[in-house]
Amino acid sequence: MKSDGTNSNARTGETILDMRNVCIEGYGEDGWKTIVEPISFQLKRGEVLGLIGESGAGKSTLGLSAMGFSRGGCRIREGEILFDGMDLRKASETKLRDLRGARIAYVAQSAAASFNPAYRLLDQFVEAPVLHGISNARDASDNAVRLYGEMNLPEPETIGFRYPHQVSGGQLQRAMIAMAMSCKPDLIIFDEPTTALDVTTQIQVLIAIRKAIESANAAAIYVTHDLAVVAQMADRIMVLRHGRLVEEGEARSLLAAPKQEYTRQLLNVRTERKDPAQVDREKDMVLRVRDVSARYGKGARVLENVSVDVARGETVAVVGESGSGKSTLARVITGLLPPYEGQVSFQGEELAGGFAERSKQDLRQLQMIYQMPDVALNPRQRIFEILGRPLGFYLGMEKGRRRERIGELLREVELPENYAERFPYELSGGEKQRICIARALAAEPRLIICDEVTSALDQLVSEDILKLLNRLQKTLGLSYLFITHDLATVKAVADRIVVMLQGRVVEQGEKDEMLKPPHHEYTELLLSSVPEMDPDWLDRVTTERTASGHLG
Repeated sequence: MKSDGTNSNARTGETILDMRNVCIEGYGEDGWKTIVEPISFQLKRGEVLGLIGESGAGKSTLGLSAMGFSRGGCRIREGEILFDGMDLRKASETKLRDLRGARIAYVAQSAAASFNPAYRLLDQFVEAPVLHGISNARDASDNAVRLYGEMNLPEPETIGFRYPHQVSGGQLQRAMIAMAMSCKPDLIIFDEPTTALDVTTQIQVLIAIRKAIESANAAAIYVTHDLAVVAQMADRIMVLRHGRLVEEGEARSLLAAPKQEYTRQLLNVRTERKDPAQVDREKDMVLRVRDVSARYGKGARVLENVSVDVARGETVAVVGESGSGKSTLARVITGLLPPYEGQVSFQGEELAGGFAERSKQDLRQLQMIYQMPDVALNPRQRIFEILGRPLGFYLGMEKGRRRERIGELLREVELPENYAERFPYELSGGEKQRICIARALAAEPRLIICDEVTSALDQLVSEDILKLLNRLQKTLGLSYLFITHDLATVKAVADRIVVMLQGRVVEQGEKDEMLKPPHHEYTELLLSSVPEMDPDWLDRVTTERTASGHLG
């Protein structure tokens, strides 16, 4: 057993994980039910296994089981989980605590729900290596600064002194990846680790993950719904659906020639699906943001002279890397952050700067769907309470009619009506985001701000959600401000594109014009950062940008 977080005798190619006929059950209304049917695989040091599939496929559940762990309401019914020869199902809780965080690390999908909001980032980084006796606090702090730099976090020497709420979602995700690397683990489970990242930052993080795996001679399980990402990271791929193994194979071979129809559907899902809306923009303007600047407290401005318009029935996509000001713009529009300068007008009337000063009607007509469903839903409330609150608050709906309307909302987001009795923790990530969409729809808004609304969803489910939003837009005349780092989504849904960098709008216009060259230099960088299905894409981009000096 190693004491310094590394295994000096470890050799690339040695089997570190051996999963044998692992079957996992979940508890529901009908008692225990199989959610992952018996699956076997081996994982060697230096090897990356990609687990892909749509929401509810069982990929995260299977990934967690590699730690000998199952979520509440789940249990590992049978099988062997051999880590470095030790059966984790037979190991004591003390032994499992010694392994987890030290030799086996986990990077969760939602960083915001994983960090303790009461402690600084550096304190949470240092905890594991000190607790496991791998290093002292000073050496761990120095390692944190190094890893923060590798993750391309701003001001790596001081960012650790910030609290989780003081950094962007993308920055927090990178801080969590760095924290998982703190003990130089032998096995790392990555559960959608780049979901919250913009495309340019994603490249940096994927490169950093590769380097970390290589330097630690670690094995990794990479759970994702993004096939272009898994193409860059995985040596082997396993495709899951409804808890069953659909197909597995060497990554290049599987991507080049999938054998199963479901795998082919995953590969072919990204297409442009929306024609530009035909609207009289001046006549039908819903939202006008004029020369808005904003700052947090007395700090530097995080928005500088931003102007954006959204017309009735139109989707305006706001794109840019992490920290560009996209989500801050949404907070200003919704009144969560009053503007320092400038004004926001809705349907021709200027809105009060602060949330508390706005009328109930203004609040009702302008709704927001947040990026992180895990922290946007009250874990102690059932779904009927979550959806019932806006129906009562905004519409004054009586309880009897409220129940009926909740059923309608669940059907609109393609969930069974009996989900009204469930708690958020009983839903998958994709299902939780559908509840967030239903909650926004409950208020019968005119404009919905979608803050990375599909970032937590696999590609097939994401496509269904985008189709749903498009249908609702057409039938209800809704307008969307779509904040995203996913340019494939932008191509699918946007009528207009606004590109932001460091709190400023650098370019905006009609989608078709914005996607035609010549582009602004930064827009070109974003477009060239979208991962391709080619497994050599990341290596090629790394070489090109290193040569040009564009890779930090």
